[in-house]
Amino acid sequence: MHALLVEDDDRMARALGTALAQRGHTVRRVGRALDALRHVHEAEFVLLDLGLPDLDGLELLRRLRTVCDAPLIVVTARCEERDIVQGLRAGADDYVVKPFRMAELMARIDTVRRRTDSHPGRAGAHPAHPADVTGAGGRPVRTGDVEVDLAGRTVTVAGAEVRLTRREFDVLAFLAARPGEVHSREVILDRIWGDAFLTASRSLDVHVAGIRAKTGRSHLVRTVRGFGYQLGSPTAPADGDGPR
Repeated sequence: MHALLVEDDDRMARALGTALAQRGHTVRRVGRALDALRHVHEAEFVLLDLGLPDLDGLELLRRLRTVCDAPLIVVTARCEERDIVQGLRAGADDYVVKPFRMAELMARIDTVRRRTDSHPGRAGAHPAHPADVTGAGGRPVRTGDVEVDLAGRTVTVAGAEVRLTRREFDVLAFLAARPGEVHSREVILDRIWGDAFLTASRSLDVHVAGIRAKTGRSHLVRTVRGFGYQLGSPTAPADGDGPR
């Protein structure tokens, strides 16, 4: 696999480059945002530091996500919850805070790659678990004025297309494929993230919040307190459960 390593610290870049090479990856290291944008099309996965000299890393992440859908892990010293939430919302598949154990980072890379192997790019991509997001005979799923096209991987609200990140769409599609079922956090994390033990993280909550915000339908994803989520009505909460 070919990795793009975006890291301006030479010592850290050498350590990461060596670890990746030992695991059979080829690595292109760049230290500036403009070089990352220039070479991202070559990458099969990306490691991104947020502290870059020419552009804020979060802004670079947003720009990368407009042109590339490769698995991307943020590796940074920024450890505030606000930074982590912003990174996940901007499209990171995982977020690792420095300092870290190299073996843990390599394991996270393997996990992210496994769960995104079926996502070669936004165009024509399919969910990581196709059996989990097909339903209604392959027809789009409608709830209120929201339509989720599982096969085409598109979402429209009142006839206008809404752009979700890959992971946001996967979550919504999983719920839409089984609109009458309530799904536990563990099941969603296992099917979409490939790791049920991410329940202590806020990744799922952040992506649900992104779905609600981007669609402008706060009750499209219904929270079942203490358990998980269900596809809801985009116009009204169900059973007294508001978005959480």
